[in-house]
Parts: sequence; C-alpha cells; structure tokens
Amino acid sequence: MSGGARQVLEALFDAAPATCSGEDLSARLGVSRAQIWKHVGGLRKRGYEIEGAPGGGYRLLARPDRLYPEEVHRGLETVWLGRPLHHFESVDSTNRVASDLAREGASHGTAVIAEAQSAGRGRLGRSFFSPASTNLYTSLVLRPEIDTVDSPTLLLAAGVAVAETVAESLGSHADVEIKWPNDVLIGGRKTSGILMELGAEEARVSYAILGIGVNLNVDPESFPSEFRARATSLRAHSGRALDRGDFTRRLYSILEDVLDAHARGGFEAVRPRFDTHFKMVGRSITVSRIGDDPLEGVARGIAENGALEVELRDGDTIRVLAGDVTLSGRTREPQETPAP
Repeated sequence: MSGGARQVLEALFDAAPATCSGEDLSARLGVSRAQIWKHVGGLRKRGYEIEGAPGGGYRLLARPDRLYPEEVHRGLETVWLGRPLHHFESVDSTNRVASDLAREGASHGTAVIAEAQSAGRGRLGRSFFSPASTNLYTSLVLRPEIDTVDSPTLLLAAGVAVAETVAESLGSHADVEIKWPNDVLIGGRKTSGILMELGAEEARVSYAILGIGVNLNVDPESFPSEFRARATSLRAHSGRALDRGDFTRRLYSILEDVLDAHARGGFEAVRPRFDTHFKMVGRSITVSRIGDDPLEGVARGIAENGALEVELRDGDTIRVLAGDVTLSGRTREPQETPAP
C-alpha cells in the first residue's frame, strides 16, 4: 500500500463512523482531490467498503477480513514483535518466507502473515492444513542470544503465548492445554501447531523462525479426514466467529511479553505460566521417534532444557528432546524402585 493510501485510511479510521471531508484529506496530504479519489479506489480494491463520491466526503463502512499490516498494526501494543510485518495473500510456507528474510538480515521480530499456504509445514515433515482467510498463519524472525541446546524452550514459550491467547479469547471456562512439544488443544482437540527452525553458528543460535498456525474460524468438517476427529477451531468450540485481527494483535502482545521474560530468565521465568496449561503430568503416553522404537511410559514433567521427562515401565526416567506424543488418557502412579 502506498504512503498516501495509508494516510487516507488512517484518516477514515479516525473519523469513522462520521464522514471525512475530501477537501480536508486533500489539504492534509497536500495532493489534489483527484488523487484522493484514486487512493480511495485503491483501498476499495483491497476490500475496504468506503462510501463517497467525487467532490464529496468519504466514510468507512466496513473493513475487509484480511490481516493486512494496516489492520494488525492499528492497536498493536508491541515494541518489537510484528514490526515490520509482511503480508501475502498466499505463499507456500510462511516459515520459508521468514527463513529467506532472516538470511537476508531481517531484524528481530520481523513477522510474516499469509491468508493461505499451499505447502504449510508441521513437525516431522507433516503438512499443515491452511485454507484461505479463515485462520492465522504467521512466522516470526527471532534473534535470541541463546545456545542451540536451550533453543527447544523457545518452542514451549511460544506455546504459552498461544495457549493464553486462546484461553483469553474463549473465556475462563475453556479447557486449553499445551501438549508437548508444540500443540495447543481445546477440549483435547488440536487447534494450533507451532514449528521452530533454526539457523546456527557453531553452538549459538543466529536466528530462529517461529511458525504459528491457529485454527480460528475454519469449519472442522472441512479438515482432511485423517485428523478431522482430532482437530477443532475456536469458532467451532465457541459458536462464534473470531475477529482475526484482534486475535493476532493479542497473540503478538502476549508472545512479546513471554519472549522478553524468556530472554531475561530462560524457561524457568515462564515455567509457572507454562504449567498452568500443561496437563500431561501423570498421563500414560507413547512417544514416537524417528529412527527409533516408540517409548511407553508416564509423563513426569519438563526439564530445564525443554525435554519431556518420561517414566518408563521399569521405573527409570529418561528425557526426550524430540518426538510425537500420543495421550492414552490413563494414569498410573510412579513405580517404586525395588530395594537392592
């Protein structure tokens, strides 16, 4: 969007629901009334419903359901996150775009948003279902000052932000859960996935790409059949459509707060907030691992480096840094170690 069109839009935002004089707009921008009319035409093409006629005033009647930078930035309270923000109607993957930007020197907090993804990526090479203009698909360039060994805790910190935003959007009654390592569930069904990819120099992280997908307004009946029974959306759960711009602004604000806390004190600084939504402790689980046998045991907690602590059937406890968890819903108490 051109600078002139952005100024016209800001003036219409400020005046709404009243009419904004074309003469005042012309004087404010220092351009002709004809140029104002041209900017208005451009805004209409972007989906803004604007009432008006040449020689008269203009009134903003409706805003498009798009996550344009001018929509997200209006009311955004962050200092660094989402500034700048790159918006696309469709990309193959927001993580791929953000990775390219990071390698080109993009600053800490640079955000990418797409209305749709043709090849959205999940963990372990899975695809992420990304229908157009219904959900949130965003990736962020982060430049944390941490070692690669501590990087998994960034993924957990992002889970905190998503869980808190979902819970705030749905109300205190909602059963919002963080499932290690990267899912947020509502009532046991997945509504969000988080993917992190790293660029590193020796043992230090040079950049991290944090990709977040949240099912906001999609109809679960449109999900691919293989996970239709395991996924949901905020709209399906609440019975009402979510304002995607409001959700995005709130998520960015909470995520900035969580990441700032993480930068100051590591995972321990955000652990109390994580534990509020982490309900796996004591549950029987199966952990699938690439190139290795599955593990069966009971989830016992999260280590300081972000690993999942699993108590095995023989009573030993191990730490798992990567894997896919299946929850059985059963629980059992810790086994006592036999006396020698």
